[in-house]
Amino acid sequence: MTSVTTEATSSPPTERAPAPDKNRGTSGFARFGMALPWLLPAIVLIAAVVLYPAVLMVYNAFRKFSKYGFEQGAAGWNNFETALTFPGVPVARIMLNTVVWVVVVVIATLLISLGLAQFLNKTFPGRKIVRLAIVIPWAASVVMTSSVFLNALDPNYGLFSDILHRLGLLDSGTALTQDPTTAFWLAVVVAVFVSLPFTTYTLLAGLQAVPGDVLEAAHVDGASAGQRYRQIVLPIIRPAIAVAALVNIINVFNSLPVLQILNRTPGYNEGLTTTPLVFAYKSSLGPGVSSALSVINLLFCIVIIAIYLITVRPTREQ
Repeated sequence: MTSVTTEATSSPPTERAPAPDKNRGTSGFARFGMALPWLLPAIVLIAAVVLYPAVLMVYNAFRKFSKYGFEQGAAGWNNFETALTFPGVPVARIMLNTVVWVVVVVIATLLISLGLAQFLNKTFPGRKIVRLAIVIPWAASVVMTSSVFLNALDPNYGLFSDILHRLGLLDSGTALTQDPTTAFWLAVVVAVFVSLPFTTYTLLAGLQAVPGDVLEAAHVDGASAGQRYRQIVLPIIRPAIAVAALVNIINVFNSLPVLQILNRTPGYNEGLTTTPLVFAYKSSLGPGVSSALSVINLLFCIVIIAIYLITVRPTREQ
């Protein structure tokens, strides 16, 4: 009896046979046909909201329109030549503004958000309230936030202008939003401010996926705080950083309200704080030239994203 029991308990467990693959023998085209009814709503939505406007934008960029908006045939590259050689407009400065605008805002947002996420990942009294406070700029519209900053910087009644004047940092009556340089950098500050909530919460979600036992084991093995952060935390949150960076590049590149509202410099100086998107919005260029500017704007965005993906390589395996 004893030998039978021992033999029964010492025998290796029987492996369960894998379930038969119902899709075995089905071609890829047939499987796509089976999934098509569930994919069709998303495909129709993407085609209507993304693909059709993009194709129409490229088509209009190469067409000639009358001043009343009627199409008058092919225009070749004339719309692009007009967009890049518009009389009296510093096109090179506008392109430089775009690069500085996107690079500075995205890098500053990521660095500040990484610090905030690290802080919010700690345990301290009132953490829930602090986390909710971070969301407030996200809940308000960008137009509302930009208008608040614009009024706060008014030289006559603005709160920020009054504080800076009392601290001796600003002369009385100085309008920061009417100087092209200060207006541009104020817009950068506002753009970083409105971008912080999404980026902080994205990085915070990545930090909460870092296993505490791994960090504790590294600490026991003698790894310093910097080594643990560089060799354990950063590689784990790399996908979160990649998502935050890409979404911020696209959002900042297409951010119209901040520069539109905070740019109060008159005349020629408007070009010193303008990006192609703002220029297309503020100018009566017609559908053809505006579409050409939009195509240039899109290509700019794609180039910056490509540079980021090539240099940072956020999806590479560790």
